[in-house]
Amino acid sequence: MAMSCPLNRYLLLMAQEHLEFRLPEIKSLLSLFGGQFISSQETYGKSPFWILSIPSEDIARNLMKRTVCAKSIFELWGHGKSPEELYSSLKNYPVEKMVPFLHSDSTYKIKIHTFNKTLTQEEKVKRIDALEFLPFEGKVNLKKPQHIFSVLEDYGLDPNRIPENPHNIYFGRWIADGQRELIESYSVKKRHFIGNTSMDAGLSFIMANHGKVKENDIVFDPFVGTGGLLIASAHFGAYVYGTDIDYNTVHGLGKASRKNQKWRGPDENIRANLRQYGLEKYYLDVLVSDASKPSWRKGTYFDAIITDPPYGIRESTRKTGSQKEIPKGMEKCPESHVPVSLSYHLSDMFFDLLNFSAETLVLGGRLVYWLPVYTPEYTEEMVPWHPCLRLISNCEQKLSSHTSRRLITMEKVKEFENRDEYSHLLSDHFLLYQGHNSFREKYFSGVTKRIAKEEKFSQQ
Repeated sequence: MAMSCPLNRYLLLMAQEHLEFRLPEIKSLLSLFGGQFISSQETYGKSPFWILSIPSEDIARNLMKRTVCAKSIFELWGHGKSPEELYSSLKNYPVEKMVPFLHSDSTYKIKIHTFNKTLTQEEKVKRIDALEFLPFEGKVNLKKPQHIFSVLEDYGLDPNRIPENPHNIYFGRWIADGQRELIESYSVKKRHFIGNTSMDAGLSFIMANHGKVKENDIVFDPFVGTGGLLIASAHFGAYVYGTDIDYNTVHGLGKASRKNQKWRGPDENIRANLRQYGLEKYYLDVLVSDASKPSWRKGTYFDAIITDPPYGIRESTRKTGSQKEIPKGMEKCPESHVPVSLSYHLSDMFFDLLNFSAETLVLGGRLVYWLPVYTPEYTEEMVPWHPCLRLISNCEQKLSSHTSRRLITMEKVKEFENRDEYSHLLSDHFLLYQGHNSFREKYFSGVTKRIAKEEKFSQQ
């Protein structure tokens, strides 16, 4: 798509991890802050340099207050495939756009950033000196400058074949950095209460951004576990609520997940996790509840539903059931007994999740969840569908050579009607969905084959 205005061009410097998640995150955040994703680039692949048109600097700053996929953003003043092209581009940039940042009362510094190549200090100074034609009238201040300018050089993606000259060179005024430090400050390694499947901090923030979580939203996680996704949403000012079928996890009881610790401590729970980060005021509650049998009155309660359902690998997929559902031959329990735990097919779990989301999300609210897939058999038609929900993005994270999980983001576009509850049964792809039910068996069959192959190789 053509750029709306060359004067509104910005350069995003992206982090080189979770590559598939970057574009949906940036699109979601621009949409959240009233912008639209407009770019002249056709693909975004693995390159860390993205040129975007953004309506205002305020929107650019708001974007960087949220993103964990981008490192920095710059107002782009010039761009070329060679130094000569860059200088020509800079000479064509309107002087009136430069002057507010170059006047005699200002202080500045120029930084050199290279991707996939290291320059000597002498080479960096040479590049800075070559910019003397720019109308800088202020004083250089290397410690606390008012304005920072950067030359960014792209030497491609192959560390084994680094070219002599860069593929692209950019020059811009630094605007803001992203929130990469959140990945470390919210690291699960430092968290008070964790479980076997606590979500990585970086992915938790990416999920909250895909869900367009904002201040005063109500965010729900029906498979809350130790609350990692609640923490990310609360960090962005949302009020958080969750349920889980596991009584011990919800109440912080039983065996600890940490090495060299046998039992969980008295203050090891979800509320304590939010308290650890100063987010307790956003904690609504977490209940012991069965996601397959939600006890909600009809209505729209949530601005976002963000969750990581169990896949049956490290955490079992369970639901409560009545005595009638117990296979014959099992000893009967008294009627007063708490309902027993039954297996919960993945296909049923995802359809229940989509139906629940269609019923309880506000219009425009988003569902963000992980879908495990057996890679050799995966097709896009296997992603569960619902008439009230529109697919926004579908990103892959590899788990092994033969399995992966896909981060699915959907948006509610239609009010729920009773007839929508079983609409998936009419889908041509319904039988494909059943393939999810054997994910656990396929996962472990692959593990068994890999172990056998490694043992055979070690014996040779």
